[in-house]
Amino acid sequence: ERDDNPCVVIPTGGGKTPLIATICRDAVGQWNGRVVILAHVKELLEQTAEKLRLIAPDLPVGIYSAGLKRKDLGYSATVAGIQSIWKKACDLGPVDLIIVDEANAYKNVSTRRWKALNKLIKPTTYLWMMTGTPAAQSPADAYGLAKLVNPMGVPQFQTAWRDKTMLKVTQFKWVPKKDAHMVVFDALQPAIRYTKEECTDLPPVLVETREIPLTAQQKKYYMLLKELMVVQAANTTISAVNAAAGVSKLLQISAGAAYTDDKEVVEFDCAPRLSVVMEVLEESANKIVVFVPYIHTIEVISAKLTEQGITNEIIMGSVAARERSEIVKRFQAMPDPRVLVIQPQSAAHGITLTAADTVVFWSPVMSVEIYLQCIGRIERVGQVNKMSVVHLRGTQVETKMYAMLQGKVDSHQKLVDLYKQELEDSENE
Repeated sequence: ERDDNPCVVIPTGGGKTPLIATICRDAVGQWNGRVVILAHVKELLEQTAEKLRLIAPDLPVGIYSAGLKRKDLGYSATVAGIQSIWKKACDLGPVDLIIVDEANAYKNVSTRRWKALNKLIKPTTYLWMMTGTPAAQSPADAYGLAKLVNPMGVPQFQTAWRDKTMLKVTQFKWVPKKDAHMVVFDALQPAIRYTKEECTDLPPVLVETREIPLTAQQKKYYMLLKELMVVQAANTTISAVNAAAGVSKLLQISAGAAYTDDKEVVEFDCAPRLSVVMEVLEESANKIVVFVPYIHTIEVISAKLTEQGITNEIIMGSVAARERSEIVKRFQAMPDPRVLVIQPQSAAHGITLTAADTVVFWSPVMSVEIYLQCIGRIERVGQVNKMSVVHLRGTQVETKMYAMLQGKVDSHQKLVDLYKQELEDSENE
């Protein structure tokens, strides 16, 4: 038995909330402790509290969140937003155990979120960090977690950790060292790891890709943009930032709406892609979730689905937290809506959408972590149907992006190579 702070690695959809509920119940019931469960997204606070009450009905659970206008005090277990309590931790009183619901949100020690959590931890406070992806993009991501659970196990400065786990191959490119996974493993000790197979018996997931040709309008602007990129890239060094921006523009055209430098929207005909979504709906006996990276495209898709008589709702950044919770409740418990159209960053973490058995990626996302979390909305405890993940693609850039996401390759690391390849293909056409 150990008397220190563990990092618990449990996969997305593996039953993290039941585990948190059990830990809380034991901490309160057996040791008379007080527990704070930290969520970094306010939309998850009420959902987490509800699940805790369901699993452990004898556990007094409160919510502390400025965004939800809730400041429940005096509870044995409190679900809180880090943004709400970091300056007012004294309001909660003494805390014996802090459980972090998604530790990967604290990977960067320079963020206010990380600094806030670090201040909350006292010498007598125990800390449990929960995550499915302790080093989602690279070994460098593990530094912030290790600095919290095992500060003596990592260098004082993040640059030293990077040098220990990563190898610099060009001015802008770093790759993991061969032994990086073992260095991360040692740094995150004590660690508890569960595989999804150990946590639950879930149905299989089928991944498929559907080809969608670009319209004449999309082809025209796609080629014009590539030609412009070739001119801009001549005799210059392509940075990761420039490559990401270029790839994003190409993906936007493929997806149906591109944003100009002046933030104006240029809309393209997305009827072929929408037709495939309708095909997926016809093939599925259950609900579906469509992840769309671009806000304007989300609105277009929702309007088109409504025109077709398909009940749907939108979750994106502009939708208030309480409204998002109500949308999720309706989706899970009611016949309608049939479809959720979601901006990935707004609902990738923590939300349960097991009423659906199909996830459609309208276009590739730019992060492996977000990709896995999106799929995890349906691939989790409570799912009883075989699941499908459908990739929509119409260009080589999309094909290569999906391959990197499925291979769990750090997209940022490969974007420059992908961008250069696309420009070379343009010159050879």
